Order: sequence, then structure tokens, then C-alpha cells
Amino acid sequence: MNSTAGPVAREIAARLQAALAPTELAVEDDSHLHAGHAGAREGGHFTVRLRSARFTGLSRVARHRLVYSSLGSLQALGVHALALDTRSPDEA
Repeated sequence: MNSTAGPVAREIAARLQAALAPTELAVEDDSHLHAGHAGAREGGHFTVRLRSARFTGLSRVARHRLVYSSLGSLQALGVHALALDTRSPDEA
């Protein structure tokens, strides 16, 4: 697992690891790229790259729903925006 060092990124990674047993997981805090953006006051911006066998046969929307349900309340985590790259292990 690769993740940025911040506590929110670590919590996102821990929840996804526990729920989805990914073969690859990277969580990046992109908040610095959004400084001055109105949403930046509401929480951080993160990019998640995730490979999991749980995604096999699921649509993109179903995969994203699975990630969101695994994370719980994004607002409670301090997340304003979440970019997702979700694939099964056999997808490039």
C-alpha cells in the first residue's frame, strides 16, 4: 500500500484495506492542489487507486458504491472530494 502520510489518508487506506482486501492500494492527498478553492474549507481532496477482486464483474458505479460504503461518512473523515480509480486485478 502506498499512501501519503496524513492521518486522513491513513484512515482511508485502513478502512479500504479492511473492507476490500486490495491487491493494490494508493491514497494520495491532493488538497494542496486545491488551495483557495471554496470546497477546500470543507475538507481534503484525495485520489484513491484500488485493485480488488471484489470489483470483478461489477460496473464502475457499483465499484464506487462499494468504496463509499466501505469508508462510511466522508464528511466525518474530513473529505470534500474523492477521485476513484477502481479495477479488478485482471484489468490493466
